[in-house]
Amino acid sequence: METKITSAIEVAKLANVSQSTVSRVFTPGASVSEKTRIKVMKAAEELNYQPNALARGLITKKTNMIGLAMKDIQNPFYHEVLGLFTKKLKEKGYSVLFVYTENEEIQQEEINHFLEYNVEAIIVTDALLSSNVVTRLKANNIPVILFNRHDKNLECHSVVCDNVNASKKIGAYIYDLGVQDIVFITGKVNTSTSRDRQKGFTEFFKDKNTDITILEGDYTYEKSFFLTRDLIQKGNTPEVIFGANDITALGALDALKECNVYVPEQTMVIGFDDIKMSSWPNYSLSTWAQPIKEMVETTIELITRKEEKHGPEFIKLEGEFIHRTTTR
Repeated sequence: METKITSAIEVAKLANVSQSTVSRVFTPGASVSEKTRIKVMKAAEELNYQPNALARGLITKKTNMIGLAMKDIQNPFYHEVLGLFTKKLKEKGYSVLFVYTENEEIQQEEINHFLEYNVEAIIVTDALLSSNVVTRLKANNIPVILFNRHDKNLECHSVVCDNVNASKKIGAYIYDLGVQDIVFITGKVNTSTSRDRQKGFTEFFKDKNTDITILEGDYTYEKSFFLTRDLIQKGNTPEVIFGANDITALGALDALKECNVYVPEQTMVIGFDDIKMSSWPNYSLSTWAQPIKEMVETTIELITRKEEKHGPEFIKLEGEFIHRTTTR
């Protein structure tokens, strides 16, 4: 048995209102009296009507759809980011069009996907963008916001944790404990987050005339695990390991456990992000907590605000150190 598809015209006739009034009732934030809203909703329920968001967008030129481009879906941090953006945008009356990019740089066909659905803005987390793509999107009146990263060569808003300052504070915490043998495992060299965390950490110890060991990681558990295990097997047991993100720190922590190195008595471990896994009892990882809720809310404010300020904004938010059992 085929299901009859009810149109807004039929709802308008039954409720004795205009079709545009029906559209306003189903548009979050639109002005409509409570009496009219109740009348339209009653008619819609009687006719089993569900609004077609894409069709409404063609009429209103407003799709209430936000594009979100992400690459590193294996990192639990970005799972949390995706969930929070979806929840917060839904509260504001928006839907999320999620695009997973397998390449380091967002491809043209992926941009076309956003353009086809006429998204109102695009949030880019860990994928790279070319200036040509940003220019094309701006020409289509689609603003781009970089989340948890920045690029001075792109005319985009950026919302990040203050990674440089946070890493300096982590350095100060380590320095005050009086330790000397310090290892920093980097993230991917082409990401602003990893560069900024390395910059803050190395600059702090350079000012203190203290040498640190830098191992090139890639933000993955596996790379960090093997780097740390190789280090221990070669007879080098550092007093502290700082991972460029929590996944890196957890890889190091498990390698230390496999090599029977006591944490934190022999080696302390510190991460960055404060993903949910970090608080699990088996890990209880000390880490720098990114202010993820504030970062998401600030990004959404940039999308939804009425007046556009001149030029792109670079917004840095603080975060805080979370002390758990992997540090003394």
